[in-house]
Amino acid sequence: MILLNHYETIYILKPDVTDNINLSLVNYYKSLLKEKGAQNIVVQHRGRRHLSYNISHYYDGIYVQMNYQANGQLVQFLQKSMRFNDNIVRYLTVRQDYLQSINIY
Repeated sequence: MILLNHYETIYILKPDVTDNINLSLVNYYKSLLKEKGAQNIVVQHRGRRHLSYNISHYYDGIYVQMNYQANGQLVQFLQKSMRFNDNIVRYLTVRQDYLQSINIY
């Protein structure tokens, strides 16, 4: 049995990306995760937001957040796929510590 960690990936799309491309990217990454063995995949559209600083001459971006359980190799594969996608200007994946989400006082 392979231990799956909790991960959160947020990626920022170019602001001129159409809704169809946005939806197809969300479906692509969700199916990619599912196909490679990820579990409990939750995708949230965070919408168009102003960037703190311009990235590749863009001042706004479309934020998409994905939470899932996977192994480290799948995360590396996902990030490599995002690196070569021209519609994505930034991405970040963090491993969530499960105990951190439980409130212990």
